[in-house]
Amino acid sequence: MPGESPQHGEDRTPPPGARSDRRRTARRARARRRRNAALGLAGLLAAVTGTLYLVHGAGGGQAAARSGTGSGPSGEPAAAGQGASAAPSARGGNHAGTGTDGTLTLAFAGDVHFTGRTAGRLTVDPALGPMSAQLAAADFSMVNLESAITTRGTPQAKIYHFRTSPAALTALHDSGVDAVTMANNHAVDYGPQGLADSVAAKHASPIPVIGIGANQAEAYRPYTETVHGVRLAVLAASQVYDITNSDFRAGPATPGIASALDRPRLLAAVRAAKAHADVVVVYLHWGIEGESCPVADQKSIAADLSAAGATAVVGTHAHVMLGSGMLGPTYVAYGFGNFLWYGSSPYPHSDDTGVTTITVTRAGKVTGARFTPGTVGGDGVPKPQTGAAAAGITDRYGQLRRCSGLTAPPGG
Repeated sequence: MPGESPQHGEDRTPPPGARSDRRRTARRARARRRRNAALGLAGLLAAVTGTLYLVHGAGGGQAAARSGTGSGPSGEPAAAGQGASAAPSARGGNHAGTGTDGTLTLAFAGDVHFTGRTAGRLTVDPALGPMSAQLAAADFSMVNLESAITTRGTPQAKIYHFRTSPAALTALHDSGVDAVTMANNHAVDYGPQGLADSVAAKHASPIPVIGIGANQAEAYRPYTETVHGVRLAVLAASQVYDITNSDFRAGPATPGIASALDRPRLLAAVRAAKAHADVVVVYLHWGIEGESCPVADQKSIAADLSAAGATAVVGTHAHVMLGSGMLGPTYVAYGFGNFLWYGSSPYPHSDDTGVTTITVTRAGKVTGARFTPGTVGGDGVPKPQTGAAAAGITDRYGQLRRCSGLTAPPGG
């Protein structure tokens, strides 16, 4: 990220059974504890920022039990060496959720680090702080983990290097996050040995890790699950032109990240996912650092992904927020900005952040989107905002749509 940018098939949801039920019950209990811990703050935030939503979604309603259980990394059952997850049914019902049957809420936030000023967050619950409540409230939530997961390896020939331990994945799970992408320009900061450790951490992770794998098939493979009767597939890839995309792109028999620079392969993966899923999300690492307007490559691939069947195309990398809205039937968010952030960024409003929640139907239609504003504090932790501060962030975020070529989402 900093200083680096120039410019499976079938869901393997287990049948109902005692072990599956125990897993769901335990995870829901953890989610309830997280929500209860943040209840007072979340209630105040909801009351004050309700009028500040960029768009009001149609899929609120009462919290409801999930109608399906999560799969492990999906696709055809992985053959030996394809890197199948060591944690089947990794989600297993992390959230009670806010959607109703046939409606799904999806929450997204930006770049996360557990290094520098945020390294100590690994021992704090929830690691992501009070905005965890916004992630835990959705049926599915996702962030970008901007680090290698290793204590070994050799720093690569680049300016910035980030790494953390496998505990980061547990910390994110316990903060209400349901999946992470590692398809970014810091996933292989510590070379082949660090990459091997990251892939091993993925296979032992309590939550799905997408966009990286032991080979090409695994790196591009979507995570799928069925929630409230809606079949969801999520993919991730990096469009950043850098050493990671050049030297550590996953190959037929070699580990690495999924690359959006191989556009035909990514589009093929999206079309395959759309063939069996109602809702397809693509989380990209893209754009130019410090640029709050999307560049041509972003707009071009967003259009191609929409044509391939993506319901939503979202992403990070620029350290600042970019505009969001509709591209035909597809919701596009060109940049979520920093979220749990290790240090400072030299760009205007780089501490503006938030959680974006969209509502989608079984038909793959986006019926609404809302933005909960926050600010990255001096400790690197995102803090929800109220009053004038919230209004200012929300207004700036809304104005970013002007250079995006997108239209307002339903209700906006």
